[in-house]
Amino acid sequence: MSESIRELESLIERELTRVVVGAESAARALTIALTARGHVLVQGVPGLGKTLLAKTLARTLGGEFKRIQGTPDLMPSDIIGVPVFDDQQRRFLFRPGPLFADVVLVDEINRAGPKTQSALLEAMEERQVSVEREVKPLPEDFLVLATQNPREFEGTYPLPESQLDRFMLRLVMDYPAREAESEILSRYGGMASAAQTTLESVTALPRERLAQARLEAERIHVAQALSGYVLDLARASREHARLSLGLSTRGALALLKAARITAGLRGADFVTPDDVKEPAEWVMAHRLVLTPEAALEGTTETEIVAQLLAATPVPR
Repeated sequence: MSESIRELESLIERELTRVVVGAESAARALTIALTARGHVLVQGVPGLGKTLLAKTLARTLGGEFKRIQGTPDLMPSDIIGVPVFDDQQRRFLFRPGPLFADVVLVDEINRAGPKTQSALLEAMEERQVSVEREVKPLPEDFLVLATQNPREFEGTYPLPESQLDRFMLRLVMDYPAREAESEILSRYGGMASAAQTTLESVTALPRERLAQARLEAERIHVAQALSGYVLDLARASREHARLSLGLSTRGALALLKAARITAGLRGADFVTPDDVKEPAEWVMAHRLVLTPEAALEGTTETEIVAQLLAATPVPR
């Protein structure tokens, strides 16, 4: 068994921690998403470094990077692009928007209106956009990194369920521990822009590393019983009394892919139930929709995921 996936995680963690204090906990989740070609949603209150984490990851991946700032007046054409009349050629030419990049950071995605959020659906799922009755492909390694504030914050729109389902996983950033916050103040408390200087020191990953990790993940064996376990979790979520929307088939596929890569991260060539459980919260929680009664009582999607894992029989 090769060590490509574990080496990839080590490289990602090394580069992230150059800039983001406490990024060790995010490195594994991001390694899973990158290896599976999945998009990433980072959620947390303002001021915790969500944008810095996304920019650091984008620089680590290399390739062309573009940023979209979510605002209420952002329109679909602002991110996809528009036809522009060229005086010299006497015809309309398509001017690509920021979606045509290898890594796209959508900052505060839930401050953009529903129409603009929906414009991302085709791009995230099919890696293409439709403009003026033409289909235009996006880069092969197209990746969306999006940050969002909690939905109860002023000026935010809830993301459509169809768009949430297109994010392979969601990372939730909380307030750092006192030691970590002390290091942040020490490192970035000066008057100079230390964060930007440190960001420029990040080294891009060799493209072949990511390709090798993906090939290794394909070779990891998944027993029929483990596929059945993922299906049992999905069905249990759809029948849960406190959920109005459970895990989709796309979500079940994402969980199975995440379990493969988790197995690779521990150096195994087969998937175990623990490999399904470890990434379950990242993959499942943002796809679940609570019933109004459960939401009023303060139940969280994370608690429901824990209940599902505890109640669903594990295959021997």
